[in-house]
Amino acid sequence: MDNSLIIALDYANKSEVERFLTPFEERKLFVKVGMELFYQEGPAIVHLLKEKGHQLFLDLKLHDIPNTVKSAMKGLARLECDLVNVHAAGGKEMMHAALEGLEAGTAAGRKRLRCIAVTQLTSTSQEQMNKEQLIPGALDESVLHYASLAKDAGLDGVVCSAWEAAAIQKKVGQSFLTVCPGIRMGSDHVDDQKRIATPDFARDAGVSAIVVGRSITRSTDPVKSYEQWMRAWKGEQQ
Repeated sequence: MDNSLIIALDYANKSEVERFLTPFEERKLFVKVGMELFYQEGPAIVHLLKEKGHQLFLDLKLHDIPNTVKSAMKGLARLECDLVNVHAAGGKEMMHAALEGLEAGTAAGRKRLRCIAVTQLTSTSQEQMNKEQLIPGALDESVLHYASLAKDAGLDGVVCSAWEAAAIQKKVGQSFLTVCPGIRMGSDHVDDQKRIATPDFARDAGVSAIVVGRSITRSTDPVKSYEQWMRAWKGEQQ
């Protein structure tokens, strides 16, 4: 999934998703289904998107006791997505249990889907981390610590901001995935993100995949916006 652009389908229901996908015709995309959509539509939305041939990141950010996460992942494995995630704050034992669940739920002869861990949300500032989470020190140190835990637990990568991606890959290896939301063009609204970066910055930082939502999904011409984003992400002339 290196150099992927993942579209965040932050919609309320299946009808809105189908309306968005219609102008893309037969084009195969990499899309993300988060809590808002999955909690409304359930596994049916995953089946719909996979039947259309899209790659899918199921972004549910599991964070619970190890046994619960293991059982949940066993069920999610049967959906045959391409990528799922947990919160690194759940600890190494929980992350390892997530992998055990995925392996137990994967059909014979099929490869376990990849699992990554959320480090610090891109909507979190260092001040919030220090004062509200009571984690001292620099935010990037916390992110690197969580990334190391995820690597030790056997996970495939992390969700982080583009600002931490290069340091993470230097610390734990280039093959470790860095999936980065909070990517904005220079003219885009920041919205609720704090640690944002441009596509150029993310590419130069060696980011594995970027996640883009409203800049494409709320566009009056989503296909054109998607193509502009793809050119920017690949470093092609506009």
